[in-house]
Amino acid sequence: MANWKGQTRGGAAGYRFFIFILKYLGIRFTYFFLNFVVTYFVLFSAKSRKPIFYYFHTILGYSRFKSLRYVFKNNYKLGQVLIDKVALLAGFSDKFTFDFEGEEYIREMASNGGGLLIGAHIGNWEIAGQLLERIDTKVHILMLEAEHEKIKDMLDEVMTRKSMSIIPIKDDFSYLFLIKEALQKNEIVAMHGDRYMEGSKTITKTFLGRKAKFPEGPFYLSVKYKKPVIFVSAVKETNRHYHFYATKPYYDTNGSLTKEERVSKLLDLYIDELEKTLKRYPEQWFNYYYFWDQEAQ
Repeated sequence: MANWKGQTRGGAAGYRFFIFILKYLGIRFTYFFLNFVVTYFVLFSAKSRKPIFYYFHTILGYSRFKSLRYVFKNNYKLGQVLIDKVALLAGFSDKFTFDFEGEEYIREMASNGGGLLIGAHIGNWEIAGQLLERIDTKVHILMLEAEHEKIKDMLDEVMTRKSMSIIPIKDDFSYLFLIKEALQKNEIVAMHGDRYMEGSKTITKTFLGRKAKFPEGPFYLSVKYKKPVIFVSAVKETNRHYHFYATKPYYDTNGSLTKEERVSKLLDLYIDELEKTLKRYPEQWFNYYYFWDQEAQ
């Protein structure tokens, strides 16, 4: 498997460009302009096009024509999500509508000792800020240091509110101490569970019918610190509407299971939720590398 290299599309220059268009021409024109950007990107970026085509054609079993069509849909949806992300950070939340399913579970977690929110690279996590800023506890979001630094200055320029803390993931593992401190203070830590860095511990599971590796860390934290987990997703349903979904809190206190078995069980629950979401929104999967072990074939 050619694992993720720790790089995500987009950067400060691209974000600033779309901020300019958003500010002076509006979101509708920005979406229209996006068609040209996506067409160019899909045609001339085979490196990231091939893995997502593999996902649609080999994993989901779409025909070649349908897979190519969904590659464009996927890239266009990603572009919209990135534009929406900038718009939300810049204070244009009135351009969108939201509904929050399972908000009561996060409030319950906040008032009962904190815990972990585990999402995936599906949809738009930033819309969760519309909910989390109303939660009466501090929320820490894990973000790869390189990604955080790449757009940090831009975010400082456009963010109108800073209600959440960023914990950058660094090579020195200092972020683990910050996570421990946050959880011991009964606060909430949010992270993704569908990417791992080379050298980190993984667990191989069946996902959408084929074997794939998942990071052990997010699920191990729940077991180690005896904290519940809520699985979350934030998907784009229309151009202007987002749906946030949170499950009931999970924490396995079965004393007959080993730590490894409890971690494995949490991961199984996560994968089940992930598959349910992707069956409804297959075009909103934004992992542009070969996720499944069959990539080498």
